[in-house]
Amino acid sequence: MIENKSIALIIPCYNEEEGLKTLLPKIPKFIDEIIIVDNNSSDSTADIAKSYDCTVLFEKKSGYGAAYKCGFNAVTKDIVVTMDGDDTYPIEEVQENIEILLKNNYDFISCSRFPLRNRKAMNFSNKIGNYILTITTKILFGTGLKDSQSGMWIFKKSIFEKIFPTSDGMPLSQEIKLLAILHDEVEFYETKINYHHRIGEVKLNKWRDGFSNLIFLFKMRFIKKI
Repeated sequence: MIENKSIALIIPCYNEEEGLKTLLPKIPKFIDEIIIVDNNSSDSTADIAKSYDCTVLFEKKSGYGAAYKCGFNAVTKDIVVTMDGDDTYPIEEVQENIEILLKNNYDFISCSRFPLRNRKAMNFSNKIGNYILTITTKILFGTGLKDSQSGMWIFKKSIFEKIFPTSDGMPLSQEIKLLAILHDEVEFYETKINYHHRIGEVKLNKWRDGFSNLIFLFKMRFIKKI
């Protein structure tokens, strides 16, 4: 707990046994519950998570968003922290960001990876893809986001009384940010974090997921009329 607020960490995983072996031993004691959502892993992801006393959920519907929504539906703590299972996001910076959230009474913090402190932590094509998606998000929605695709967020569980993310795939990352930004009753803020090299096999399909995210942005802007 921090300032009498209970904390849950949600990590969606598809074959992340190597990353979890590095990440889970570093989880700070103030995290009250670690929720691992196993999204059809064929390795020992679930067994490793259980060995660290994590709550393990199994989501059969494939997709980043589907895994996250499974975790969101199960969480009972006051504050939710999210990150990937590949140890790319800085668990050591979580406390600082939670304190920023609580001190300023923000509802949602997104943690920007850019500009990268370690330029080698992300390959060139991923940098370009993130740049295109973030610029498109700025143009379509008039936001000042620096990193529309970041997977590290800190937010109050109570936001789910006001916003309702729908995507089952990678677009959920940008969708949940935009829903928070554009809601009149949700206070959104973006901080800066360090970003590390991933551990384990890359799961992202750059072209497929990139186009999926881009199409979702246009649908969200012009079809959903947000």
